[in-house]
Amino acid sequence: MILHYAGKYDGNEDSLPSKEHHPNAVPFKEVDDMKKFSLIANIGSIGVMLLLAIPFLIMGLKFIPSNVILVMFGGILGGLSLFPHELLHAICYKKDVYLYQDLEHGLMFVVGTEDMSKWHFIFMCLCPNIVLGLIPYIVFLICPKLVGLGLFGIICIGTGFGDWINVYNAMKQMPKNAKTYLCGMHSYWYV
Repeated sequence: MILHYAGKYDGNEDSLPSKEHHPNAVPFKEVDDMKKFSLIANIGSIGVMLLLAIPFLIMGLKFIPSNVILVMFGGILGGLSLFPHELLHAICYKKDVYLYQDLEHGLMFVVGTEDMSKWHFIFMCLCPNIVLGLIPYIVFLICPKLVGLGLFGIICIGTGFGDWINVYNAMKQMPKNAKTYLCGMHSYWYV
């Protein structure tokens, strides 16, 4: 991986890395409007966090009063997990990957144009959700005293909802032996 800090995203998709399309490349059927995608991702994020909060409260409620500082710390770290989340995406690339931010809108993302297998792409999308979200949440489920870790996991799983949309699209649309790549904000696949 060769990580490049690309600076603040200006909202112009034409400024993002792109490449010449492969012959017979098929664009993912995905939401074309970034604002609409953000709305879907935010609603999904809130829904997932609310759903995960049910076992969190059932199992951890009695431990919260004696661990208030750790719960606050877990919440704060979850909110600050944008950069580590994107780094975990970035390490899944073998070549150049570009990190963009628009912190005013709570946005940070990486873009790389290299070709990936379907399963590599799925792993790249889910890596931060697994490492920062799922593992801490499962550890909390095993040991409910770790309520701060549980809250951290809930936040990190929820904020990765946009990645889950990409995984759903890849699983539903890509044939088994297909490869995928990003061009700007859009994903394409080919055989």
